[in-house]
Amino acid sequence: MTVTSREIVERMLRVGREVDVEAFVELMAPDGYIEWPYRPAGVPARLRGREEIHRFLTETGKSFVRFDEFQDVVLHETTDPEVIIVEYEARGTVIATGAPFHQTVIAVFRVRDGQIQSYRDYINPLPLMEALASVADSTAAAPTRGI
Repeated sequence: MTVTSREIVERMLRVGREVDVEAFVELMAPDGYIEWPYRPAGVPARLRGREEIHRFLTETGKSFVRFDEFQDVVLHETTDPEVIIVEYEARGTVIATGAPFHQTVIAVFRVRDGQIQSYRDYINPLPLMEALASVADSTAAAPTRGI
């Protein structure tokens, strides 16, 4: 049975929310890429290949934001059967501060032969910038101990 592009993208959303790095990387084509066209400083513009994606997600995936749910998920199938556009609201918690996190996302996926060739993640960078600043502020405000 052939898996549709829509089913692959639904699976990617699920493993992304669950921060299942291994399953996430397996859904990517060996030379596939993730792009963030709108991003704050310090976030890479593009990750290419499973190894680079795995390294980035392992280093940052479980340490910054815990996603509790994706709400109002709408998948748009296009006239190109390889392209799926997804809109959703990501809700979670900034791990270091316990602050709520809310992100609006539009993502464009290209799926070929059951693997994601490209994943362009058009996030609203402002919530991410606020979360990064709150973590930096909480780290700076932490008391230091003298010797």
